[in-house]
Amino acid sequence: MAKTKFVDFRAVKAAITMEQLLQHYGILDQFKRTGDSLNGSCPIHKGSNPTQFRVSTTKNIWNCFSDCEHGGNTLDFIAKMEKVSIHAAALKAIEWFNLDPETMSANDEKAETAEPKTSAPAPKPAARSAANEESSGDGGRPQGLPNAPLKFRLDKLERTHPYLTEERGLTPETIIDFGIGYCAKGMMADRIAIPIHNVKGEVVAYAGRFIGAPPEGAPKYKLPPGFRKSQELFNLDQAVREWPDKPLVIVEGFFDCMKLHQHGYRRSVALMGSTMSSAQEALIRQFTDSKSHVIVMLDENEAGKAGREDIACRLSKFCFVRVHQFDKPDMEPEHLTAEEVQQLTEGTL
Repeated sequence: MAKTKFVDFRAVKAAITMEQLLQHYGILDQFKRTGDSLNGSCPIHKGSNPTQFRVSTTKNIWNCFSDCEHGGNTLDFIAKMEKVSIHAAALKAIEWFNLDPETMSANDEKAETAEPKTSAPAPKPAARSAANEESSGDGGRPQGLPNAPLKFRLDKLERTHPYLTEERGLTPETIIDFGIGYCAKGMMADRIAIPIHNVKGEVVAYAGRFIGAPPEGAPKYKLPPGFRKSQELFNLDQAVREWPDKPLVIVEGFFDCMKLHQHGYRRSVALMGSTMSSAQEALIRQFTDSKSHVIVMLDENEAGKAGREDIACRLSKFCFVRVHQFDKPDMEPEHLTAEEVQQLTEGTL
């Protein structure tokens, strides 16, 4: 069986606009332009209400407020229109707009097994971090320095590993959307490699999740030396493309974000731990204002309780904050059903 060709979905999404897609489908002239918005009837479910479908040209996203009750980015739109997977949608976009996938992905096979060069000491364990028990990710370096984009990709990952599909319950679409997979060799050997992007969508690090429960004393997560996770919010680059009137959900871990995404809610970010750094707070403030709604949804354990109180206190100074408390000990956002996610984000839980 031939292996599915790797496609850098983020690069494809960045290369096309919603206006181009509407033009491709021959319906752009059916939309009314108001500022940075395009309004019209929904082409997905063939609606007739001229205000039910909205496109933000600056954020390059769409939303149907009628039958679809869904929104997303350019690839989501193609997938809905063509009734195909995200991977197939990306391939269609490449064909329609004559994109060159080879120049859109910084793949370097030789770099795959190379460790990033750094003079920083290896980070020390941080027991209170639920998403990264091994490292605070700051490597003892000044916290104000940005993480440099990587010059390589781990593109030879096994995306059908049972840990992802069976133990974590992720769909192929979610696995592809986040670019994760089992890494057989290199710096993340025998771990699930999870790419971490900065707000520009550039990959700045890979987190390696041990498969299952790690041996006693071994960490669940591995981060490269010198990477400062306190400077990033996992999935922020995707979250800010969602409609801004939706609540921004703050969670702890990578898989919390992935499950919310899989259940249809994509405006979420992960702290990669149970505490919020000043840099992460600044990132949240950059994309929220006094009218914004933030939901703090950390794990239902001691670290999560302490973290959510601190976060709520700090963020409530400039936006509306709602803290979600689970009714069972050790519950995590990852454990929510699609219905519970919808109810929670709509304020009915």
